[in-house]
Amino acid sequence: MALQEKLYTVEDVWQLEHQPENEDKHYYLIDGELFWEMSPGYFHGRLTVLIGRYLSIYAEEHDLGEVVAETSFYPSDDRHTLLRPDVAFIRKEKAPPADYEKFVPRMPDLAVEISSPSNTVAELRRKAAVYMATDTELVWLVLPEQAGVEVWTLGSDGEPQSEFIARDGSLSGEQILPGFALELGQLFPR
Repeated sequence: MALQEKLYTVEDVWQLEHQPENEDKHYYLIDGELFWEMSPGYFHGRLTVLIGRYLSIYAEEHDLGEVVAETSFYPSDDRHTLLRPDVAFIRKEKAPPADYEKFVPRMPDLAVEISSPSNTVAELRRKAAVYMATDTELVWLVLPEQAGVEVWTLGSDGEPQSEFIARDGSLSGEQILPGFALELGQLFPR
């Protein structure tokens, strides 16, 4: 849901999210346009934990980087774009210190957005396009209602491309998490 009164910045969102009346709202920005999402439900939360756990275990075992959930990221050169993926991976050499408490001033290497009743697939695809345009290399749009995932990467022509992987397929970590694979049946059992 968009809330437009002015051109918002990362600092505006920081202030909004720290007001007591906004504690259950999750804000994000695209080109200065402010959006908010409601807190997700149980299945969404379960998928967030499962995906985060699989990614985190793999990243730790291979000393690749950090996995976080519900953390806001923005491009260092753009104060008008701020996205909050459900799960994100950031390479070790690019991760902020473990005790860092603010929005991360760079985009994640892998962003995972999980569809919920408060957003549409079109909204998720818009976010995927923004991630791809701001240095995120891999985006997974998890679509529970379709029991699958849209995988977004950059094509050889530098343009974003997507591929749908159904319940019987598996996700790859591509170059971001070399060797990582996640069978989607683990997320969407029959």
